[in-house]
Amino acid sequence: MGYNQENYRRIRETYRTKYLKAYDEADRRMREVHRQSKELEQIDRRLAGAGAEIALAAIGTGAAYREKLAEVERRNKELQARRREILKELGYPADYTMPPYECPRCRDSGFVDTSMCECMRRELILAAYESSGLGELMRTQSFESFDLEFYAPEGGDRARMKQNFELLRDYAERFLPGAENLLLCGATGLGKTHLSTSLARRVIDRGYDVYYTTAVGMVSDFEHARFGQGMERAATDTDRYTECDLLILDDLGTEIANQFTQSVLYTVLNNRINLGRSTIVNTNLTGKELQTRYADRIASRILGEFKPLLFVGTDVRRRKLNRR
Repeated sequence: MGYNQENYRRIRETYRTKYLKAYDEADRRMREVHRQSKELEQIDRRLAGAGAEIALAAIGTGAAYREKLAEVERRNKELQARRREILKELGYPADYTMPPYECPRCRDSGFVDTSMCECMRRELILAAYESSGLGELMRTQSFESFDLEFYAPEGGDRARMKQNFELLRDYAERFLPGAENLLLCGATGLGKTHLSTSLARRVIDRGYDVYYTTAVGMVSDFEHARFGQGMERAATDTDRYTECDLLILDDLGTEIANQFTQSVLYTVLNNRINLGRSTIVNTNLTGKELQTRYADRIASRILGEFKPLLFVGTDVRRRKLNRR
């Protein structure tokens, strides 16, 4: 899977800390109950030495070995039973001195055998939501909340949008790094942002690194990286634009057109195409307007390397307001 590496390293370190914290708490609890019961302390010492006794018994063979092993196991069971009784008498649950793991399944290691535990997978997904750039859009926009009823059945608008909806949902379900690039084009308010957000959400859920931003936001990041001062410059991470599994660039055409912005756009698109990394571009511009606004080297990459999806209808947001 293509989890964001910064998120992965941070969460992996969090799990190491949780694991050690659970053991430290178990040690503290052990000292606590030992202060209250010397008998319990003696039992724990005997149980701690049981492993060595079993190892010594394993050296033997035949009936003598089996008898010795059975004797050690019988005594351990008796000690464990007495231990539980003492803890109960002191007012503690039987497992009080065990490490209090947040996830008993993986014991706060993040892995069960060699497979990632679901608890760690959830943490990575939540972190991916936070770092994706989607913010509050994630809470309200999904494939389930997309309503085709807002598109008129006459004229083929609803049929075209149903086709777009199904293609994008299928793209999200089947996404693998290197999937084809998409160009979502059409007027404002026709669902480009809603469906691309829905797609991003599903791709993140499936364990891939997605970054969602506007053309204006992307140019601003590169400006800070190049011209910023001190902490502002150091905090700007433009590598994300090249390294993420899926980049979704919204509102292409709203950025100020100048030599710097054209250079940024060309660099990002060209690098991703050359590296075989997937990109989705949303724009209100037509193909002709893209050719007029951008240099040939940019327009040719967008129109030649991206599959176009035309969004049609009338402004859905206005239709929603009219229904209220």
